[in-house]
Amino acid sequence: MAIHEYKPEEVQDMIKENKDVQIIDVREDDEVAQGMIPQAKHIRLGDIPEAANNLDKDQEYIMVCRSGGRSMNAAQYLDQQGFKVRNLEGGMMNWDGETQPK
Repeated sequence: MAIHEYKPEEVQDMIKENKDVQIIDVREDDEVAQGMIPQAKHIRLGDIPEAANNLDKDQEYIMVCRSGGRSMNAAQYLDQQGFKVRNLEGGMMNWDGETQPK
């Protein structure tokens, strides 16, 4: 099944509207140190299978990485586990919203 992608503007609008947005950044530590979406939770790609036990299947999660590839892998994995997931189209390279270092 194809994973739906949100455009960065759509996610920024959701954040502005204070929607309950669950964003997971799957990049490595040195990448998030340079800035991540303030509302995002950092779970490295390699830690996703273990972290999945602590995620809520009733929530929708938006996966983020640098360019959208690793986060798509994470989204596909979580989708197979029965989670509702979306991917951020183009990843952080396309994100021009607010960021902060982890």
